[in-house]
Amino acid sequence: MSPSLSPTRLTLLTLLSATTLYLFYKSHRRLLHRLKTFKTLNPDPRGKIFFISQTSTSKGLAQRLHNLLTLNNLPFDLIDPKDYEPEDLCKETLVLVIASTWENGEPPQNGAFLVNWVNESAEDFRVGAALLVKCKFAVFGVGSRAYGETFNAVGKGLSGNLRKLGAKELLEICEGDVDGGDLDKVFDGWSQKVVEALTDNLKENGVYFGNLNGVDGEASDEEEYDDEDDEEGENGGESELVDLEDIAGKGPSRRKEMVEAKANGELNGVTGKKAMVTPVIRANLEKQGYKVIGSHSGVKLCRWTKSQLRGRGGCYKHSFYGIESHRCMEATPSLACANKCVFCWRHHTNPVGKSWQWKMDDPLEIVNTAIELHTKMIRQMKGVPGVKEGRLSEGLAPRHCALSLVGEPIMYPEINTLVDELHRRRISTFLVTNAQFPEKIKLLKPVTQLYVSVDAATKDSLKAIDRPLFGDFWERFVESLKALKDKQQRTVYRLTLVKGWNTEDVDAYSSLFGTGNPDFIEIKGVTYCGSSATSKLTMENVPWHYDVKEFSEALCQRSNGEYEVACEHVHSCCVLLAKVEKFKVDGQWYTWIDYEKFHDLVASGKSFTSNDYMAPTPSWAVYGAEEGGFDPEQTRYKKERHHKNSR
Repeated sequence: MSPSLSPTRLTLLTLLSATTLYLFYKSHRRLLHRLKTFKTLNPDPRGKIFFISQTSTSKGLAQRLHNLLTLNNLPFDLIDPKDYEPEDLCKETLVLVIASTWENGEPPQNGAFLVNWVNESAEDFRVGAALLVKCKFAVFGVGSRAYGETFNAVGKGLSGNLRKLGAKELLEICEGDVDGGDLDKVFDGWSQKVVEALTDNLKENGVYFGNLNGVDGEASDEEEYDDEDDEEGENGGESELVDLEDIAGKGPSRRKEMVEAKANGELNGVTGKKAMVTPVIRANLEKQGYKVIGSHSGVKLCRWTKSQLRGRGGCYKHSFYGIESHRCMEATPSLACANKCVFCWRHHTNPVGKSWQWKMDDPLEIVNTAIELHTKMIRQMKGVPGVKEGRLSEGLAPRHCALSLVGEPIMYPEINTLVDELHRRRISTFLVTNAQFPEKIKLLKPVTQLYVSVDAATKDSLKAIDRPLFGDFWERFVESLKALKDKQQRTVYRLTLVKGWNTEDVDAYSSLFGTGNPDFIEIKGVTYCGSSATSKLTMENVPWHYDVKEFSEALCQRSNGEYEVACEHVHSCCVLLAKVEKFKVDGQWYTWIDYEKFHDLVASGKSFTSNDYMAPTPSWAVYGAEEGGFDPEQTRYKKERHHKNSR
């Protein structure tokens, strides 16, 4: 029988075992981390060579560089940027760019989308300066000094903006001159420097050159394990006791960053998730008149709400669907969006994202606060010249909610609960989605009217106009339209016409009708909101009302009688197409909504369709009417414009 161990000896043996295990872990953890870093940071160690070319000059140079690198056993992929998703730059560790500059300092067509994406990301405060921190790059510009200030503008712009996004230069930009300099000689000299820089790194570190995110071929400082972390207590910092069960999984400490973020109100203390609206974003939105709700929602008083409070006319939804504009609350439960549209009327001051990754506020809180802030803004209209007391009183009890303020409302995980709460209060719901979340559309409960933004009719034009974050944006767009087909309540395609961008695609648009089979098609001219660093639209891109009418009539002709132009609102430069079979009864249009009937149907819990709560459209709202969609019970108000007489 073996002798029993005394409690003292048992304790000593336990401590000795624990110490031995900990020391073993400590001595090997850097090696383990290096192996892990090499595996995770280099899923595809091949570098990329991009050629931005108009006349094949840069393409030819890129092919020469590719051959040279291959001869030196430095594997690279030769990439035409028109076939590349810019978001994938975040995964690259080494990028070489041969970039031509074309007319007026602009990039050639094959690289325009990539160049614009880099430029816009660099100017977008939401993106941050660490997006490309793992990437090293070198740029060779191809241009002509005869163009003066725009000489190699594309290459120089790319170089500067890649640095702004955290990428590091392997070599300084080299500028080739196709007219006044020996382009081939300059390029060959630069190419040799590229080879030397890559091979030198290979010899020094004994690791594949693609792992260039750290100077010594290891992980960057932010991600590297530091032995000094274990000695915090000895250096005056806070000492931590490490449980043996946690040793194998202990990674780099983020405690300090988490504490700082929480102190700034950017983290949820329970889940550790970030708030969607950072102080910078909040300040930008509030400057534009938004009332931010919690950490991700917002509400704002619409100009048409103010207009109808003064008896000066309602918005196009009043003309098309009979909402009371002075009783409409414009809100969103998600200020984030998955697109960066060229016509964004918020100038991209809202967050962006592909999925919900932030802390989440309670839907009841959002509804309560939205109504509270909305009614507070209504009360502030008291005393404004022209505001009618009766309408002000009605405005304090909102009956409609346009979930279209900004962002993508359907991203909010509790959107169904929020919609239920609005309906419980007998507030109708007009929800707009940007056609990038088809599964969310399928799961959405009945709303009064569901919109899908159809900003373009072809893959290329949608990519150019919406600038989506998703690589499979077109597939998501098509699936979103298909999801509409299964909805029993009112559905709408919303088209925003931008001259020079999408006004020529009548046939392509009409081909999408059968995909989603919408009840209505709203066609509206883009609203000019001024130019910004992220949008270069001008007044030339804004169509006139007759342009919108012409486009609408052309669409109807291609629908073979399935749709007709039903209503218009001249002031908003907006026209409504409606399904003839469903909404034209005995020659009378029924585009308006019986809101009380809708709420009764929702409360019944039974299934119902869009025909169950339609109402007749008044004659003044019908297409071609003398009033042009202006309610005759309102008073038309035109501002006096004083222009200097031209001589």
